[in-house]
Amino acid sequence: MRPVTQDRFPGRLAAAAAICLPGAYLGTADYLGLPHPGFPAVADAMVFGIAIVGAAFVLAWAAEAAQVDISAGLAIAVLAVVAVLPEYAVDLVFTYQAGQQFGEHGTCVSAEGGANPCSLALANMTGANRILVGFGWPLVVLVASISARRAARSSASTRPGRVSLAPTMSAEVVFLGIATLYSLTLPLRTSLTLLDAAIFVSIFAAYGWRLAKMPAEQPDLIGVAAWAGGKPAARRRTLVISMFVAAGLVILATAEHFAHSLVDTGQQIGVDEFLLVQWIAPLASESPELIVACLYAVRLKASHSLGTLLSSKVNQWTLLVGTIPVIFAISATTAHGLPIDTNQRLELLITAAQSLFAVSILVNLGLTTGGAATLFALFAVQFVASITMSPRFNEVLILVLSALYTALAAGQLLRRRRDCVRVVRDGLVRPFSELEHRDT
Repeated sequence: MRPVTQDRFPGRLAAAAAICLPGAYLGTADYLGLPHPGFPAVADAMVFGIAIVGAAFVLAWAAEAAQVDISAGLAIAVLAVVAVLPEYAVDLVFTYQAGQQFGEHGTCVSAEGGANPCSLALANMTGANRILVGFGWPLVVLVASISARRAARSSASTRPGRVSLAPTMSAEVVFLGIATLYSLTLPLRTSLTLLDAAIFVSIFAAYGWRLAKMPAEQPDLIGVAAWAGGKPAARRRTLVISMFVAAGLVILATAEHFAHSLVDTGQQIGVDEFLLVQWIAPLASESPELIVACLYAVRLKASHSLGTLLSSKVNQWTLLVGTIPVIFAISATTAHGLPIDTNQRLELLITAAQSLFAVSILVNLGLTTGGAATLFALFAVQFVASITMSPRFNEVLILVLSALYTALAAGQLLRRRRDCVRVVRDGLVRPFSELEHRDT
């Protein structure tokens, strides 16, 4: 049965388009040499950042509406990919700039004495991954718990103190685990190479192939997604494609300007640009997927909520990481990998260790309040320390937290070894038709 639709143009879609226009115009005018007003870097960062958030909402609605035409699992993966397109755009801007610097000077050390452009590319990626798991996942549990209490009833995906994943989400857990195991080798390297890119992209391709086998099901759409998804087939597909294209063009017009204005803002107000790129930029670019996940949780669909963020983590820890050395090689016109300095090796270490712990607490397809609190507490410690403490202290803290993440993960995996065997089998080979009928 097709979602109920309405003929009136949705006000939220109009509002999202409206907040996109200023940033889209300024970015396009700058590229084409058209007249446009000049603003301080702080104002530019806000205008372009708001445009990216608005575009990401349009992408999310389009991806939800696309569920009418593709399988549920693949739809969640598509939603996760498009929701993090702003993150991809911003990170790849920093990567391209790093490649230009390396191609011109043979090094990533900035001649002007600013932050290492190669480190900025990796900082944005590692920061985004840690925010998603350390802040996003606990946020879902909190919102789901509050929503369940307010509704005075339990949902199929929400138990007291626990958000459960459907058995069909085993694939996400398994492929995240595979990518994480490989990522643990990255801190031992001096560069992120095209071979790494091939491996990470192959993991993502295998993940997409596995999800494509999931049968289609009737989506439960609301708001803008229901309006678009309820149209007749030809109009629906045209509308969904148009929304994807329009939002993508907005992101292309604003992503580079947002990255530049963010760095300029840091320089002007005396805030370390590395911290801005690692924490503030990902917060802006990750906000749409966090909002989408919270909307699912408010609607008492906690399984979909956590599943969306889990799928986002999979594609960020595979496709995004794999794309970085490719863009760097194109920009620098060299097969040399993206250089990794000591600081970035530590950042990669703690990101991989956090990911390992995240996988270990999901092997029984559930995230408890205790697990969410642990994820948030460990993330908060490192986040606050990175802003307030000295670089030397942070290096020691990263090593300590990485060891703690790893030890906790080992304990969880040992305690849940039977769950590990089952989730691997379910995620890789068991038919989805069997998983759909299993009660979590």
